[in-house]
Amino acid sequence: MWEADKDDLFDTPAPTRQHGPRSVTGELTSDDIDVERSLRPRTLDDYCGQERVRENLRVLIQAAKDRGEPLDHVIFSGPPGLGKTTLAGVVANEMGAKLHTTSGPAIERTGDLAAILTNLEEGDVLFVDEIHRLNHQVEEVLYPAMEDFFLDIVIGKGPAARSIRLDIPRFTLVGATTRTGLLTGPLRDRFGISYRLDYYTNPELSTIVMRSASILGVQLDTQAAAEIASRSRGTPRLANRLLKRVRDYAQVRANGDITWEIAAEALSFFEIDELGLDWMDIKILEVLTRTFRGRPVGLTTVASAVGEDPSTLEDVYEPYLLQRGLITRTPQGRQAMPAAFEHLGVPLPPQK
Repeated sequence: MWEADKDDLFDTPAPTRQHGPRSVTGELTSDDIDVERSLRPRTLDDYCGQERVRENLRVLIQAAKDRGEPLDHVIFSGPPGLGKTTLAGVVANEMGAKLHTTSGPAIERTGDLAAILTNLEEGDVLFVDEIHRLNHQVEEVLYPAMEDFFLDIVIGKGPAARSIRLDIPRFTLVGATTRTGLLTGPLRDRFGISYRLDYYTNPELSTIVMRSASILGVQLDTQAAAEIASRSRGTPRLANRLLKRVRDYAQVRANGDITWEIAAEALSFFEIDELGLDWMDIKILEVLTRTFRGRPVGLTTVASAVGEDPSTLEDVYEPYLLQRGLITRTPQGRQAMPAAFEHLGVPLPPQK
């Protein structure tokens, strides 16, 4: 239940925004936003990868449509760039529903959320990115909206205060989070469908690159697509971004067609190595292997050494380095693994 004041009652909905891909350092570019919008699949048949999630959603969506009901609330979790926003759009399209997009930080007050919910229509899909960043008061309003589709509003203060129950249309909330551990228990329990997205395999990414190339009108062979896929860190967002960078290189330095040789040359030119590591990844590994010689190092110390924000290191860079076995987390801090020394050509420190 929330207390309404003049500002809340006459607020307009919190501005919605489309979330596009971020560069490896987290910077959002308009060019990348346009790419992602044009390349996103719109149906489950077009969506490549995440086979288990895709087939489960196919069954659940068909069952909901057969009953004439909205789909149960869904939450997608996993590292950035794996298709959580895309899947929200796919769910809306498959349900034949309108998609409304916002984010946790954009919903600052309970009035913002109330305005958004009351503007929904029956069966609409509300997508909330970074849902773990909702504040506590907004979450409290969201609970009855998700369970029973109503809002409790308290008008006035003191003895004259009175409560009004406001019914809202039955809708589907689709949440996305990169930090599942930051979700509160009550909010997490109100999602009937929960999936964690995994990194993509190289064959899946090759298929995505070939599909994106056909949409963009880019000529490339299967070997070139496989090379781009192998350096995409298991992430479709990065695969599409690298495809565009390789296309730019081929346009300027070659005849525009992308062969394996041109793809490899372009990716090296843009400092993406054979493991998909960029200059910041290499810098992190250099600090752990050369500066600290394989000793455990605290996150804030690593962040200071490379000149990056600790949360960016933890959310953007570490997951892939951990997955490739290049670093590990210990109670004492981050530590380079033997594979990191081998990749950089740094001798392993003597064992004590």
